[in-house]
Amino acid sequence: MDTLSIGSVIFLILAIGMALGFEFVNGFHDTANAVATVIYTRSLRPWVAVIWSGCWNLIGVLTSTGLVAFGILALLPVELVLNVGSGAGFAMVFALLISAIIWNLGTWYLGLPASSSHTLIGSIVGVGLANSLIAKGHTFGDGVNWGKVEQTFQALLISPLVGFTCSALLLVLMKILIRKPELYTEPPKDVPPPWWIRSLLVLTCTGVSFAHGSNDGQKGMGLLLLIVIGVLPASYALNLGASAASLRTTETTAVTIEAILQQHAASGSVSDAQARDILNAYLKSTGTASTDTFRAAAAINTVIITALGDKTALSDIPSAARSGLRSDIYLVGAALDKLCKTGVVTDAGEKKALGAYKKKQLDPLTQFIPLWIKISVAVALGLGTMIGWKRIVTTIGEKIGKSHLTYGQGASAELVAMATIEAADIYGLPVSTTHVLSSGIAGTMVANRSGLQAATLRNIVLAWVLTLPVCVILGSVTFSGALYVAFHVFGIK
Repeated sequence: MDTLSIGSVIFLILAIGMALGFEFVNGFHDTANAVATVIYTRSLRPWVAVIWSGCWNLIGVLTSTGLVAFGILALLPVELVLNVGSGAGFAMVFALLISAIIWNLGTWYLGLPASSSHTLIGSIVGVGLANSLIAKGHTFGDGVNWGKVEQTFQALLISPLVGFTCSALLLVLMKILIRKPELYTEPPKDVPPPWWIRSLLVLTCTGVSFAHGSNDGQKGMGLLLLIVIGVLPASYALNLGASAASLRTTETTAVTIEAILQQHAASGSVSDAQARDILNAYLKSTGTASTDTFRAAAAINTVIITALGDKTALSDIPSAARSGLRSDIYLVGAALDKLCKTGVVTDAGEKKALGAYKKKQLDPLTQFIPLWIKISVAVALGLGTMIGWKRIVTTIGEKIGKSHLTYGQGASAELVAMATIEAADIYGLPVSTTHVLSSGIAGTMVANRSGLQAATLRNIVLAWVLTLPVCVILGSVTFSGALYVAFHVFGIK
């Protein structure tokens, strides 16, 4: 079990509070998009809509897979993830949370539907860049997972285009197939829609709320997991719920992988410490692998085999050794992933074996979300949805188009947003509910020839364009400040 000092307890409470605060802000900042259509088409009263949406956000979080959470963690600098319990690791966590909350609150206050996903990812890049400048032996940009950043940025860039185009096309298709004029005209003032229209819009609101919870909620889960791994490594560094059968399978597969790695490895031996340094350097750099990389991976893989030994549960591993084993598993898994994706391993059979070992055996040992984390994030996101929603709802419902939102426009935009977010969730990609839905509303306004309000669109686009660079700067500055406080005020090295 972990034994905590008073300082560690204070840090743990503060960090968890800030992580849940981020999700709370995310709730009223992002989820307001889900309720905008049902409120402005008068399908539900505002207080009913936000409570309903909050409940479905909660359900979405509880049933999420965790893929997006670990996709977010993969963006973080390797050395900070491996040493999350250090002063630099704690500084990273606080920098991410502080910068994300600052920008989200600022754009919420101005009523701008900016993206929490862009905010967090910009902060992560800022932390990585600042760390590469501060840490010894680095060149600028080292440590940032640029490949993963590019993949994530593509998803964030493409999803609004999908929202705009598909929502517009869906509205046109609806007009062709469903010839009901009341779907495409401004709703009568203070008169609720017919039951069948109301049912459709409540259904789409429910779907977007659920999808938002299952995708956006995972960002907070990833950060919370990082916090407890750093402060309580004996309890959370490894998945203590892994079965004895899975451990035996992992050990057997590891021996097979050892043979593959040895075929590509340089001759001679290397110490465990040297092997870790080689893998760390390989993961931080953009350079190519060498035979030394394979030799290092084989050496640490042997350490994993030895650690698992005849263990029937990961709880049999001494508490003090669990954090180190997690780091070794992370190093080997990340190295194998990079070797396969950069084309260093060309044999199809070997690539398949290495990829399967990483995904099916190594990842489940460290990638897990405790139930209490899911519940905490779900409650924070759900409560946030029920509070402070009005500013963003007003922008979505009244200020994007020149006319009032129609039933057909609301349904089209939400159906596309729901499908886009769910698809991203399946592939573990963080996308912006805000961008997809607000782009979808704009697309339906164009398709309906309702016109767009140039001033609002300019402000929204400006917020979108500024989010990444501003949060990169915020992440860099807050990381540097938090690092100074950790080192010089609290003496955490």
